[in-house]
Amino acid sequence: MGLLARVRKEWFIIGIVLVISAAKLAPSVGVKGGPLRPEITITYVAVSTIFFNSGLSLRTEELASALMHVKLHLFVQTFTLVFFPVAIWLLLKVLALTAINEWLLKGLQTVGCMPPPVSSAVILTKAVGGNEAAAIFNSAFGSFLGIVVTPLLLLVFLGSSSSVPFSSIFSQLFMTVVVPLIVGQVCRRFLRDWLERRKPPFGAISSLVLLMIIYTTFCDTFSNPDIELDHLSLLLIVFIIFSIQITFMLLTFLLSTRASSGFSAADSVAIIFCATHKSLTLGIPMLKIVFEGYEHLSLISVPLLIYHPAQILLGSILVPTIKTWMNTAQKVPNIQPNTRQHAISTY
Repeated sequence: MGLLARVRKEWFIIGIVLVISAAKLAPSVGVKGGPLRPEITITYVAVSTIFFNSGLSLRTEELASALMHVKLHLFVQTFTLVFFPVAIWLLLKVLALTAINEWLLKGLQTVGCMPPPVSSAVILTKAVGGNEAAAIFNSAFGSFLGIVVTPLLLLVFLGSSSSVPFSSIFSQLFMTVVVPLIVGQVCRRFLRDWLERRKPPFGAISSLVLLMIIYTTFCDTFSNPDIELDHLSLLLIVFIIFSIQITFMLLTFLLSTRASSGFSAADSVAIIFCATHKSLTLGIPMLKIVFEGYEHLSLISVPLLIYHPAQILLGSILVPTIKTWMNTAQKVPNIQPNTRQHAISTY
């Protein structure tokens, strides 16, 4: 793959590095009261745009075929929105005894509270040849569920910023998340044929808006001289994030391939990706709302910014291995439970 093709493929990750660098060089541009007026353009316009775009792009009309697989959906949503945040909470009880930056640790908890992503889990499930319909359903349903559950989890595990009351958080969530999402879905009903024919770049639009949110978040950080981040804490967080992802992917694999689970190999693939991946697109705007006024908001956001490319990188590396296992399991139906040791060894 040539350099230009690589840049095109990884443009969003490169964009994150560039906007953080720009925020470091000129933080005054994106702070509250600055030229960009983020208290209006980001808090309301940018966040609403992301969720309107999500509503417009979610193909909920195609989910009927996957709707009846209740056991799979219950497994994925329970794992990602119940087990995941509780497991991270318990892990943080141990990590709190270390010298790792406390705000980065709080950021790890926010990762655990996030819903499944809209796209990455679906893309990787499709690349392997797994149950794509189930992946689409859980990504879409998880996004809708996360609008209510994620803010509640954040408030339960971390509390909100003292400057924003509980009622204000949910009224803002309703106006900037729920309403645009519903409006997007309504518009999709009338524009479905045109959207399918023209295929607008929904992902690119959301990613560009997301870069604006990340930029202004880090402008607030770099404009505050009291906030410092030691490199050792950052390296440890990266190691912990990869360890969490590998452990949870292995755990979902073991649970979903038990003889008594009732899941097919294709189902297991969807479960592995949907239950362990977390949404950056939905997560950053929610953090912006729930923790409005936190001077350490950008540090809290760092683990999620790391988790996003890490899950794509790790998932992409494992695609050939998981695909080989799934093809073997599908050729010999009774082999699935007995091939776990082979698949585990390849991890």
